[in-house]
Amino acid sequence: MWRYLIVQPANGGITDLVSYGIFNNKASGAKFLESSHQHIIGEELSAAGGETPEHRLVIIVSIIMRKLIKLFGKPMEWTGYLLDFILNLLSLNGGLLNLFANLLQGKMVAIPRRGSATFISTIGHIDGRINLEPSPSEQIQLQPGSKSLMDLSMMASKLAYENAAVIKNVVNLTWKMHFVDFYNCWNEYEKERSTQVFIFCDKPRDADLIVISFRGTEPFDADDWITDFDYSWYEIPNLGKVHMGFLEAMGLGNRSNTSSFQELVQDNNAAFPVMVETSAYFVVRSKLKSLLEEHKNAKFMVTGHSLGGALAILFPTVLLLHEEDLVLERLLGVHTFGQPRVGNRELGRYVESKLQHPNPKYYRMVYCNDLVPRLPYDDKTFLYKHFGVCLYYDSLFVDQKVDEEPNRNYLGLWYLIPVYLNAVWELVRGVAMGMTYGPEYKESWEGIVMRIIGLAIPGVSAHAPPNYINSIRLETQRHVAY
Repeated sequence: MWRYLIVQPANGGITDLVSYGIFNNKASGAKFLESSHQHIIGEELSAAGGETPEHRLVIIVSIIMRKLIKLFGKPMEWTGYLLDFILNLLSLNGGLLNLFANLLQGKMVAIPRRGSATFISTIGHIDGRINLEPSPSEQIQLQPGSKSLMDLSMMASKLAYENAAVIKNVVNLTWKMHFVDFYNCWNEYEKERSTQVFIFCDKPRDADLIVISFRGTEPFDADDWITDFDYSWYEIPNLGKVHMGFLEAMGLGNRSNTSSFQELVQDNNAAFPVMVETSAYFVVRSKLKSLLEEHKNAKFMVTGHSLGGALAILFPTVLLLHEEDLVLERLLGVHTFGQPRVGNRELGRYVESKLQHPNPKYYRMVYCNDLVPRLPYDDKTFLYKHFGVCLYYDSLFVDQKVDEEPNRNYLGLWYLIPVYLNAVWELVRGVAMGMTYGPEYKESWEGIVMRIIGLAIPGVSAHAPPNYINSIRLETQRHVAY
């Protein structure tokens, strides 16, 4: 049976939220929930209200956050465009002083051009490192969970935030590897090309490794953050409940036409030819098959940071459902960083039974107080559950294998003071990184600003890629269960 639940913040107002949140009015709550069967709404409202008010609060918080993000969507977008322009204007002209000097002398000032090989994202300005560790001349250990492969995966995840021209230059010129292609794919729910992914090989001929890297949550993209805070799910028979927003980002359906999920996840290409042609899943799968045919000895990795991590594990999950056995035989592994939850326990058991035996292929990295891996909410009643091997790094870059990251929902009062104290420590650590670990670890002024923002919202600053790069490169292992 194909079932779904859609949380629709726009279908109710403030009065409905208050009535539902304070007085547990199920009629008001039902305005925000749309389902395939009416009893599902009853189950959700029962789980979210009455006996456990905390559960009801989670739905309310999700609705409020999505409403607020939607309200500030355009200002966020404009802020992102302006910030990108200013950061690139400064970097292209050698900093603020040089920019003023050139203006006073009447010299030509370099103007940033979005999409060019010199236009760097905000993420790229926060952390400008592009070199791999080990260097390209050294051998990358093709073993899931190995330090060198994790470093390549994280750097590819960070690079995915850049435009195609920047990515191509870094892969070909700095990494001495082979850039294959960059894809800008359609998300029918968001009505725009908001899913980006690129593919590269370790060498142009007879490659040993193919890497697929999905772009993560853009810092100023409201739709990306709305997706992260979404609670909507779609239940796929024999697989489990999957986050609806991530299915949409993969081009596997659209909540305004819920039958599209069934058709596309069942791989009925003929039913929705336009959607399939622009779907991240189908585009990447098609190219991957041709690359595996071309490179007979190659295996492939899938990786991503944030939302990109969710798409990275969802891609092989759907390959499993579609019984793409010949492709999956060549899967080396999946590495994700700061990844949100993608589905329920049933989904986790299904994927683990296929990917984690006899040796684990799926590794999920979480840095300290990163907010995003704590989304969507998880407890005994709510369905979202993490799975795979979790490598947790604290703010001293100590690496532990754990079943679940501490403070898994980021709501515990017990953790409140330590989280803010840790943000202060991370700011101090950030200022001293270059002196402590060497010049390659010196944080940019943009990175320090991010740390200052972290004093107010620690979970957001902890989500930034520099934390994951430093954790991998500076890790110390402690074999004690958390």
